[in-house]
Amino acid sequence: MQPPQIPFLCSMSLFIASLNSGSNGNCYYIGNKEEAVLVDAGISCREVEKRLSNLGLSISKVKAVFISHEHGDHISGVTVLSRKHQLPVYITPATLKSSGLALPDSQVCDFSFNETVTIGALSITPFGKEHDAADPCSFIIEGNGVTAGVFTDIGIVCKQVVQYFKQCHAAFLESNYDEQMLEEGNYPFHLKRRIRGGKGHLSNTEALELLTNHRHENLSHLILAHLSKNNNNPLLVEKLFSNATKDVHICVAPRYHETPVFHIQAGKSRKINKKITTLRPMQLELFTSSEYVN
Repeated sequence: MQPPQIPFLCSMSLFIASLNSGSNGNCYYIGNKEEAVLVDAGISCREVEKRLSNLGLSISKVKAVFISHEHGDHISGVTVLSRKHQLPVYITPATLKSSGLALPDSQVCDFSFNETVTIGALSITPFGKEHDAADPCSFIIEGNGVTAGVFTDIGIVCKQVVQYFKQCHAAFLESNYDEQMLEEGNYPFHLKRRIRGGKGHLSNTEALELLTNHRHENLSHLILAHLSKNNNNPLLVEKLFSNATKDVHICVAPRYHETPVFHIQAGKSRKINKKITTLRPMQLELFTSSEYVN
């Protein structure tokens, strides 16, 4: 069966998709008609290639990988992906040192927070955040007057997060845990403290408050990302956010496969393939298996 073909009908737009989201691996695609970038590559090169193909996206359009921090679920596929496809890896020196990645100097590109990097017609701006890593950051990507952001692995909603979230027409936003499920769950105290201690992850409530209080007036798509397998429930998250806003398309990013591709425009957006964003029963089973993860 041939993969679905993406009808790039509008140049004034961005196309976004989650290739995987969760503590088992994170990788996010943001691009225009001509080029794209990946934010993080925490799944294998083979899986990146397969999932892009499933979506009708070409790996040849990917021009760079941007790394948010050194944790394994964000970097495990970087080395092979970069070498095979000759992709530059944008990573800060502190993150590179802590990561242990064996990248040739020719493929490593440094960047500074709040300074824009240009990849073709895409403008990528990194910004600092609170997380238990050496030099953690998140990104917004702008092209053709449209801005999409990746806001995951965030300990608190700081001024930087608010500043950049306000600019987004679409966003991948962490909604990692339900407070009650975490409190009543069987995680040891030190791990619970790490998750909710200001340098860990955003709760459902914190993510919802960010959306409610600081969304762009033309925010059209919100992809809820990096859900905990043991301390959250995708149906709960989907219902919580869908009830809170009626004019934003809500999608919960799965932890074992890709989302659809979403076509984001400054004034309006639409989904451009037929995949269903509501989780099917098999997908729910995968979400709730007993593997120990965040």
